[in-house]
Amino acid sequence: MSNAPLFAAQEPIFPRRVSGFFRRLKWWILGITLGIYYITPWIRWDRGPNLPDQAVLIDMANRRFYFFWIEIWPHEFYFVAGLLIMAGLGLFLFTSALGRVWCGYACPQTVWTDLFLLVERWIEGDRNARVRLWKAKWDARKWRLRLTKWMVWLLIAVATGGAWVFYFADAPTLARDLVTLQAPMVAYATIGVLTATTFVFGGFLREQVCIYMCPWPRIQGAMMDAGTLTVGYRDWRGEPRGKGSAKRAAVAEDVGEAARVRYGAGADKDVATPRLSRSGETLGDCIDCMACVNVCPMGIDIREGQQMECITCALCIDACDEVMAKIGRPRGLIDYLALDDRPPVLPGEHAAVRPMGTEAEGATTIKPAPGDPAPAPHAAAQPFTAEGSRDWSPQPVWKHIFRPRTLVYTTLWAAIGVFLLVALFIRPEIEMTVAPVRNPTFVTLSDGTIRNTYDVRLRNKHGEARVFDLAVTSTGALDVTLEGQPGTAVTVPPDATQRQRLYVTAEPGSLAATSERTDVRIWAEDRISGEQASRDTIFNGAGNQ
Repeated sequence: MSNAPLFAAQEPIFPRRVSGFFRRLKWWILGITLGIYYITPWIRWDRGPNLPDQAVLIDMANRRFYFFWIEIWPHEFYFVAGLLIMAGLGLFLFTSALGRVWCGYACPQTVWTDLFLLVERWIEGDRNARVRLWKAKWDARKWRLRLTKWMVWLLIAVATGGAWVFYFADAPTLARDLVTLQAPMVAYATIGVLTATTFVFGGFLREQVCIYMCPWPRIQGAMMDAGTLTVGYRDWRGEPRGKGSAKRAAVAEDVGEAARVRYGAGADKDVATPRLSRSGETLGDCIDCMACVNVCPMGIDIREGQQMECITCALCIDACDEVMAKIGRPRGLIDYLALDDRPPVLPGEHAAVRPMGTEAEGATTIKPAPGDPAPAPHAAAQPFTAEGSRDWSPQPVWKHIFRPRTLVYTTLWAAIGVFLLVALFIRPEIEMTVAPVRNPTFVTLSDGTIRNTYDVRLRNKHGEARVFDLAVTSTGALDVTLEGQPGTAVTVPPDATQRQRLYVTAEPGSLAATSERTDVRIWAEDRISGEQASRDTIFNGAGNQ
């Protein structure tokens, strides 16, 4: 039995500051998502005098969900279910096409961790300064920096919890009640819980949440395949690693062929000239500077291949591109790439050296002749293009994105979206439900008239009160009366449901009175718009007696 511990202690990670396209993209996404989260509850939307004017509001008390001009009632929860299904399919779609882009760019854990790291660098300095501070003794300076950082984190966490509760009540009113200590206790409890979780998850647990608490890293494997674009290391170009200088002499034809494999067809042979170590060994483009590791918020080495911890934030791409520019090599040693975008290898030639000394799957290597020395580990084994594929180059990005798998996800996602839009635009502004009173099923009055009782619920989705006229149609002659009021008109308050008891009677000896059952339809008509709603039900007669 192994004595290895079941849980490894957390190793602190101090990501280094990096600049580049993907880092700027992450800053933009961070600013947009946080702006949406914090600002949305304060946006006003005029719905009329009797309705809330908050653009986005989850009104738990009145069981409503308001989103700008859209109002979702409790019985219309299928809209929310459809949106959740679309979100799931969208996650499958993006993962199938581009890997864990949600995790790397828009996941709340990633966004708030980035924000907390920004505060940490601002107060404590970049990677080296933070490492020194971590190892330093707890003196006055360390306490001052840590307490300052924690206070800023706490303010961000309080703002996070505070913004969340504003989605469930009128934001200005709730903000005033919170300050004056008049808000409901549930509001303070919610802010407290969200403040604590944001402070701990974003400040201390960070990558631990992604590795141990989030189930998505373990599910993503089913969503990805060899054609999925994800952050990876071009080992056939970078290996073997080491520091050296580029050979600027004339490039031989075989070197040119190797350059085609390393950089694709049409490579600049002068730029693609192999680097040489001091001992004359041909090196790959990776100089083993560890820049990709130092900027990774998960603390992993992308050169070791695909790993569950990788969130494809692409910061290692920016770090590596910066190094490649400094040493005069083409960008893309670490890049968004697919696992099936590997150059072909001529049978019998050396396969591309892979990280950690592993060999390419299915590749063969030249065995040394008797008496010859064995090849050294990580030897400069150059892959060569096979016959008929001299102009090899990776597939264009669009071929990885528009694949049968992603097209199926896109079709399903779009179909659900179209269904929800159609259902939203064709839903009626008035609705009615009819429930016959079954105890008793009918009543015989003193003059022999047969009466049935129904509970009718009228739902008025308009912003003003509406008057509805009730009527009954049937094969027989039936009369309608309302309980507690004359006539057949019912006034329903704005954006509300009105319950009304309805009596339907049949004359003695009429077809409906003497039949066991008669099909009837109860109608409600809006006097202003003329819109109608109806429900079919049964009129019970005395025919079964």
